Amino acid sequence: TTERLGASYRVGCPVAPEALRLVGLTYVGFDGTAAQGELVVADAVVEDVVAIFTELYRQRFPIRGMVTVEAFGADDDASMAVNNTSAFNCRPITGGRAWSQHSYGVAIDLNPRENPYVTGQTVLPPEGRDYLDRANPVPGMIRAGDPVMTAFAAHGFAWGGYWTDPVDYQHFEW
Repeated sequence: TTERLGASYRVGCPVAPEALRLVGLTYVGFDGTAAQGELVVADAVVEDVVAIFTELYRQRFPIRGMVTVEAFGADDDASMAVNNTSAFNCRPITGGRAWSQHSYGVAIDLNPRENPYVTGQTVLPPEGRDYLDRANPVPGMIRAGDPVMTAFAAHGFAWGGYWTDPVDYQHFEW
């Protein structure tokens, strides 16, 4: 419902709230234990998202946290600041006016600190600057051809880490 979406949904969003689903997922935290999280995604990708995160759990890929962005007043910077994995948020693309794929519920940002958004000298979140060297893998980092990227690609998601400007290592879109 629109109430459950909170500030992440507003009048004019390109997708109806009825076309979105709240999905509960089990993931491996950075402490190695199972944790529960939630993502809001488009109904069209629910089965794919469940399959992807089931595979990430099987791989023991660590995720720092996973709560829906209304917990942060739909503030993407606040969500990234705590390294939150998120999906739906009705907002324009970073630095632009067109709707982000997050506005349609078909994009997921995964461990933004270890997988920052980079354009020019701008790194978001700023703490992601420590993880720009992709040749130095750390837990939670996504790299070209790795099992995380492969799991998303197998379900039709493209990785922002292959983009040239911006490069968005945290971002997958369907």
